[in-house]
Amino acid sequence: MELLSPAGNVEKLSYAYAYGADAAYIGLKKFSLRIKADNFYEDEYKKVVELKEKYKGKRLHCALNISFHDSDIDNLKSNLDYFKQYPIDAFIVQDIGIVPLLQKHFPNTELHLSTQASCVNSEAVKMYKNLGFKRIVLGREVSLDEIKRIKDSVPDMELEAFCHGAMCIAYAGRCLMSAYLTGRSAQSGFCSHTCRWEYDVLSKPNGAKELAESGRLFLREHQRPDELFPVYEGEDFTAVLSSKDLCMINHLQDMKNAGIDSLKIEGRMKSIYYVALVTRAYRKALDALEGKITQEEAASFIAELENVSHRESTTGFFYNKAEADKTAIGASDSKYLLAAEVGQEITGEEFDAIYNAGQKSFNDFSQKLETLHPAAKEVRLKDIAEHPDRNVVPFEKKDGWNLYKCVALNKIDASMDIEFVSPDFVSITAKSGEWQFIEPEEGTILNWVCDSHPCVIYTKYKLPSSTLLRVVDPDYVEGAIRNTGR
Repeated sequence: MELLSPAGNVEKLSYAYAYGADAAYIGLKKFSLRIKADNFYEDEYKKVVELKEKYKGKRLHCALNISFHDSDIDNLKSNLDYFKQYPIDAFIVQDIGIVPLLQKHFPNTELHLSTQASCVNSEAVKMYKNLGFKRIVLGREVSLDEIKRIKDSVPDMELEAFCHGAMCIAYAGRCLMSAYLTGRSAQSGFCSHTCRWEYDVLSKPNGAKELAESGRLFLREHQRPDELFPVYEGEDFTAVLSSKDLCMINHLQDMKNAGIDSLKIEGRMKSIYYVALVTRAYRKALDALEGKITQEEAASFIAELENVSHRESTTGFFYNKAEADKTAIGASDSKYLLAAEVGQEITGEEFDAIYNAGQKSFNDFSQKLETLHPAAKEVRLKDIAEHPDRNVVPFEKKDGWNLYKCVALNKIDASMDIEFVSPDFVSITAKSGEWQFIEPEEGTILNWVCDSHPCVIYTKYKLPSSTLLRVVDPDYVEGAIRNTGR
């Protein structure tokens, strides 16, 4: 089975490939349902071409999955030459109105039907096959038994299904709110228009202060005074129909047996950390399924899914509809913060330049200190003792240590224990004293760094390409629900 990961920007595309995706899907500005994702634009195709050259054999899928109005089609036509600069292997579309246009201008690029089209039966699959589609991204309402029937009916059609990530009450882009609240499915023609009801927010007696974390809030519709629908009110958010997250990592054999050709991870708007660790977990699980590694070797990577932002998990519609109807309380959360991206190792002349800069900085500082009047020197030394950040300390060469380029994303203090994660190992904890941040121009040790601070990292650990650095979120509380915006 192919492993297909999300990429909301060039960086995420790089980490998706590095952490084990066989393919990644991107969106282009104005033509993707994930408008709030960074998406791709201007001359980023050059970086994408470089990545495709670096990761030979990796595929690139492009989502053009909005519903196109005539003005959108006009815009699409005007951007065709721009699209042709991307090394796209497949377009993901829901609107068949753009199919002839894509077939004419991209005759060698596959067409994949978006999940937004809600394709859930074999007759529809046959129709899309006749239109020229190579793959169907199945509607999320379809079960594994139904997938097997579709595959048996149309064996030469590739089938793709989501295996992990956020869900919503409108699973395949069409609302299920009516079915959830009243049992009357809009997909079967029985919509009760629950989205248009007028609601009051009520609570049972016990005090307003306790409500935020109590779960004792309810909705009541004006014409149905005896029916109370539960609501969860957290800090700055209200959850009414908050779905659980999909997680099928323990059921990959069932997905394979059903005839699924590609496993899709949701999350073009998720973080680099999410893309990397979720991709890695499913890569290792698939490798174990295929006998490339043992289940024991994969287990620790799979367990890392608990350290990625997530809600309570579900198997969605794959086994039964009742499981998909269960909702969750609270925002998606993680105990870790992504603190830095670790780049390539610095060696040779570049290493020597940073080291020599440190020696010069220290010598210049020491000489300047010696020129001061004794009283002024005493004041300066006292100031340094009270403010260690003002001291100039060059990094010294240490046997077995390695220097790496680094991009800080959050504040990291030298007194902290940090963790490295990579495509090759689960995690390594580097205790304070086993690593240093260095200012690359001055060659001096930094006591702390934060987002946008220039730095390199010096450590006793050998780090592979695409290593990430994480730290424990000091505000995280096990079992508490925080509104993290994720």
